[in-house]
Amino acid sequence: MTSAQAQPAPQILKVPRRRWGIALLLGFGVLVNYFDRVNLSVSRDALQDAFGISAVMFGYLSSAYNWTYALLQLPCGLLLDRFGVRRVGIVSTIIWSVASFAAALSGGIGALFASRLLLGIGEAPTFPAYAKATGYWFPKDERSLATAMFDAAAKFSSAIGVPVLGLVLLHFGWRWNFAATGLISVLFFALFCAYYRNPSEDKLLTSPERDYIARGGAQPEDRARAAKGAPLAYLLRQRQVWGLVLGFAAYNYSFYLLLTWLPSYLSATHHVDLLHSALYTSVPWLIATILDLMAGGWLVDSLIQSGSNPVRVRQTVLIGGTALGLGIFGAAQAQSATGALIWISVCIGGLSAASPVGWSIPSLIAPKESVGTLGGILNFGNQLAGIAAPIVTGYVVQATHSFFWAFAAAGIFLLIGIAGYIFLLGPMEPVPEPA
Repeated sequence: MTSAQAQPAPQILKVPRRRWGIALLLGFGVLVNYFDRVNLSVSRDALQDAFGISAVMFGYLSSAYNWTYALLQLPCGLLLDRFGVRRVGIVSTIIWSVASFAAALSGGIGALFASRLLLGIGEAPTFPAYAKATGYWFPKDERSLATAMFDAAAKFSSAIGVPVLGLVLLHFGWRWNFAATGLISVLFFALFCAYYRNPSEDKLLTSPERDYIARGGAQPEDRARAAKGAPLAYLLRQRQVWGLVLGFAAYNYSFYLLLTWLPSYLSATHHVDLLHSALYTSVPWLIATILDLMAGGWLVDSLIQSGSNPVRVRQTVLIGGTALGLGIFGAAQAQSATGALIWISVCIGGLSAASPVGWSIPSLIAPKESVGTLGGILNFGNQLAGIAAPIVTGYVVQATHSFFWAFAAAGIFLLIGIAGYIFLLGPMEPVPEPA
């Protein structure tokens, strides 16, 4: 009796782990995406010397990427649910690779602006696509860590990208920042074409692992249903959708404020030079990477697998992590670079712990074959906030010559987002299938 009861455990341990290779591939894709985003903030002073841009113009240039990115979120979600992750992913990678090389060749601010708009078009499907892929490839009790593996790459790209691209800038000039990300994008394109398939199409996925994924509650692939999916208007009428969108938009506002303005904040407010600013900036992003993986990923899945209530675990990390984001109020009043980095690390670390939980929710609550559409709605709200953050910050800094009110506005938005998670998203109930 005892030996018979002990038999299932070794069988589970022997399940192959191809799905984790898929998670690593998706993480590499996000890493490349965020190299493309952070290279502009690293190059700000060089671009100011080359093209004479002001703080307000830099704010608009930083947000240009988000304009097309946000505009295409809803169409991309629909396209992903109709045509699949692989086909949409291949086309998008080609476009963002071209955009990176175009930025390197820009002869003026207009051409650079156009390259950023093109970059937004190419990278628009990334997060909805990866949320959809994670829903196909992972059981529910592994999904937070799988999501964290690509979400943490967004933070890790700043941790390593800011200092590395800063060194490239100092030694080779700003154009090589963009050319380097173009070359890495081509590498990712080759890997994605060779490696990514949905589970039903992957010939290297073994039967034991396929069964393990299906038994664990992965989103089923339904090609007939994919021709329809839940209507956009139907999803927009759901209370929990609005709660998720509002909370995540508040997170993304603070995220993009720090992503685009942190080196400038350290330089202008605390008089840190370019090289040290790039090195100091990597500290909070490295902490964010660790907390994203460990708290938002590993800890959530471990607690759920040990028998803890899944909803309670996800609510605690989602709301608690977002509440730690209120550390941005402390950064607004910091009197030294060290104090600022401590508060910013608390802020972005907490938000990063909450982020993979938020990104796992579409695959948990969406109707069948509608994860892409719900992910598109979620990321549309994110990018509206991402557009606003650098522009509003540029105007506030130029008008007040201070970052205090720019950071305070982000903190107020986070309070609103927390209320959305508590009162609208609530217990994360699945959206009913449309009639």
